[in-house]
Amino acid sequence: MIAYPRKQLAAEMVAALRGEALLGDAHNGLFVAAPRRTGKTTFLQADLTPALQGAGVVVAYVDLWADPRRDPGLLIAEVIGRALEPHLGVVARAAHKAGLDKVKVAGALEIDLRRIGQVDGTTLAEALRLLHTASGKPVALIIDEAQHALTSEAGEAAMTALKSARDQLNRPGQVNLMLVMSGSDRDKLMRLVNTSGAAFYGSQVQRMPSLGPDFIAHVAALVEAQRPSLQPVDQQALAQAFEVFGFRPQFFMAALGQVLSPLATVSGRFEGALMEAARQQQGRDEAQMESDFLGLKPTEQAVLWRMLEQGSKFRPYDGEALRFYRAATGHPVSAAQAQKALEALRQRTPALVWKSARGEYAVEDAGMHRWYTERVAAGAWPPTSPQGWLALDDAD
Repeated sequence: MIAYPRKQLAAEMVAALRGEALLGDAHNGLFVAAPRRTGKTTFLQADLTPALQGAGVVVAYVDLWADPRRDPGLLIAEVIGRALEPHLGVVARAAHKAGLDKVKVAGALEIDLRRIGQVDGTTLAEALRLLHTASGKPVALIIDEAQHALTSEAGEAAMTALKSARDQLNRPGQVNLMLVMSGSDRDKLMRLVNTSGAAFYGSQVQRMPSLGPDFIAHVAALVEAQRPSLQPVDQQALAQAFEVFGFRPQFFMAALGQVLSPLATVSGRFEGALMEAARQQQGRDEAQMESDFLGLKPTEQAVLWRMLEQGSKFRPYDGEALRFYRAATGHPVSAAQAQKALEALRQRTPALVWKSARGEYAVEDAGMHRWYTERVAAGAWPPTSPQGWLALDDAD
């Protein structure tokens, strides 16, 4: 995988986070959404983090999907604790190495690094304030896949605590705490900002720009440099293939390497073979989604269909939903049966449904919404199996 720096975008985000942009609210929290595998995490780690550090900011980064089995609230507290450790002073570090969890900073504030964010420990706001004070620098907390915080009460509490920390540390014209929340599903990330009870109510979720013409030009220049016989590379054809790949650089570059391999049996221009590889990948993605859908029991299919149709408006147990399930399955479906179906969808590997700590549900893979919309537009919904739609019996 080649490295493609996005320095300009990173510089613009740093300026916005520092409150230097003329318009926008990023200094109160920057929320960005981008589909999985489109380069979001790479950008946060390889571009935004160094840009912030170069601007004199202490950066703490955590990916809440790195270990989805662990409580997201604890993951957030731990990354703040790790960022704090280098600034505790020689005596404090020595005490920590000696096995002492509680250390005193400047002879006054006592901190238990293992209990940051817990009921009887240092609060997240206090830890972040200490990190800012001890380092003498602004602090940026980058939370990747931030929507996962909503899946536990501790995660939701952590979001509320971070909002409180932001309000305490920031002043007009002085941003000491920068918050960056990213997510692979815009609808889920919106739950952090779009209701009066949300921790960051009033903030905006922005779509992170996909890699575009500059990336394609960069790739074309690499191909032309390594394979002069292929000059000039058709950049429009590359851009079209990249779009079919869903703007996912990993798949795009892997396919490009295959069609340019000395072992490849490509005849003619490589651009056509690349587009064919893109269509094949798209077909595999769609076939997997169809297979997953057809492998469900009737009530599970009906519930998932309702979720795809309703999006963020999905309510699993209201009268309209129960009537929909009955029409789809051909038999009455109770609220209890719908709940059982939802739990079954959540327990699959990989899970098809996501649930927040407040009992809100959403489709786990945002790509299924695109697949559903395209099938509906083509008049090819619902998928049908050789045995007929909804062939599996709920009693199976």
